[in-house]
Amino acid sequence: MTHSSTPNIAITPLLNVQGLNAWYGAAQVLFDADLQVTRGEVVALIGRNGAGKSSTLKAIMGLMPRRTGRVVFAGHDISNAEPYQAARLGLGYVPEDRRIFTDLTVLGNLQVGAQAKRRLADKLASDSAAPQWSVEKIFALFPNLAPMQHRLASHMSGGEQQMLTVARTLMGNPQMVLLDEPSEGVAPVIVEQMAEMILALKGQGMGVLLSEQNTHFAQWVSDRSYRLDRGVLTA
Repeated sequence: MTHSSTPNIAITPLLNVQGLNAWYGAAQVLFDADLQVTRGEVVALIGRNGAGKSSTLKAIMGLMPRRTGRVVFAGHDISNAEPYQAARLGLGYVPEDRRIFTDLTVLGNLQVGAQAKRRLADKLASDSAAPQWSVEKIFALFPNLAPMQHRLASHMSGGEQQMLTVARTLMGNPQMVLLDEPSEGVAPVIVEQMAEMILALKGQGMGVLLSEQNTHFAQWVSDRSYRLDRGVLTA
């Protein structure tokens, strides 16, 4: 038998999840989930409403009341970390329910989310792995937001608020973002802009893990997908 002389160099995942379980009270909603996301990769969690997609993202971020298993992000074990500690390492989270500050303007929301230039916690990462975001870059990525930068967030449509939520997360200069149902309940034109935004983040070397009911949208933007059914992940 002949063997290739080319060495098998494994790509270290940016996010590596092993045996992740999560509960709401006594009810287990996630069972032994294993998944990986590498830099510059978009991975989708596909499943029906109630399949456990949002719970998976919350468990990774440390937002579930109880979880077990191993979560490693950028070489750091965050299995028992608080959400703010994961965020400091560069893990961004965009919830489905658009938690924006409605009494602030668009610009005010972006300024609240701004972080200093991130020193990458991952020694293997190149400088290009974590884009540095400014208000100008955000408006280039989301041109709809530029003309409404002085508008109160409460006076925006649902889709515009969704874009603002993503934009505010990016102002924290994450290495990776968890996107919960980015196409849910927004106009088709906004869905298209969301897709372009996700592909732009991928092009800048960021990792993206998104949950989606919309299979067409997920296939459009993702490199790989996992199907989720009643809290069980299948490749």
